[in-house]
Amino acid sequence: MAVQEVSAPVTGEGASRASSSEPSTRERAASSDWLPVVKRDLQCVLERDPAATSALEVLLTYSGFHALQLHRVAHWLHQHDHPLLARIISQLNRMLTQVEIHPAAKIGAGLFIDHGSGVVIGETAEIGNDVTILQGVTLGGTGKTAGKRHPTIEDGVSIGTGAKLLGGFTVGTGSKIGANAVVLHDVPPNSTVVGVPGRVVMQNGRRTTNRASDLDWIDMPDPEQQDVERLVRRIEELEGRLLNLEKGPASSPAGWRIPDATPRQARARDTRSPSRQSRPSSRFVDRRR
Repeated sequence: MAVQEVSAPVTGEGASRASSSEPSTRERAASSDWLPVVKRDLQCVLERDPAATSALEVLLTYSGFHALQLHRVAHWLHQHDHPLLARIISQLNRMLTQVEIHPAAKIGAGLFIDHGSGVVIGETAEIGNDVTILQGVTLGGTGKTAGKRHPTIEDGVSIGTGAKLLGGFTVGTGSKIGANAVVLHDVPPNSTVVGVPGRVVMQNGRRTTNRASDLDWIDMPDPEQQDVERLVRRIEELEGRLLNLEKGPASSPAGWRIPDATPRQARARDTRSPSRQSRPSSRFVDRRR
């Protein structure tokens, strides 16, 4: 049984070397040598999940691993002109594992679907090698147009819980998508994306928008929260300046001076409106009428 894998695109000198070197991972996976791919799928679970105690436990109890292997069967059938049978296996896979993967989706070796519940991978999605996907992730499409409409995930990408990647863009090698992020555009390699819509907050280990520098899942930067905190600090600073101006020059900081009123402001201050003009007291009213 053949299994097709997808490797990350290679450009420049790497492309010329790849064309003249040994067959690519995709070419090897498309052959009958599928057992090493399954072994790599198994090994990646043991490497990335500290709760996995043995290969036997993964084989028997990990729904993400089961979903991936059932998809490899469905994908082989789809590639060999058995689309209906492939679709039936895909739906059985969904009922058994709560993971829905279209038979046409191309998935590389070493994909780790942790917990798996609620994961959806669309028809034209492509996933490279050594990718990690947590529960609730959607690799979905936009619109009703045919052709490439689902994302391409390159090697070594990690996608957090509940993230939604919608459209035919590319997530670069080694990038990290934060939990519940909504990604709609290309992500450069080695970047961190968080928020709704998703924004790149780190690239190549350096802050791109003056955000937090932590890369673990717990301390992922929150651009919206940091923007709100910055606005609150600015408001407090402006309120403090206004309070100092109201107290007078003596309490104002050095360099601050209350400007003198202009002639126009002085006239407006001295001119009283009819409603505020003083009225004679009742005790001075002539009562001889």
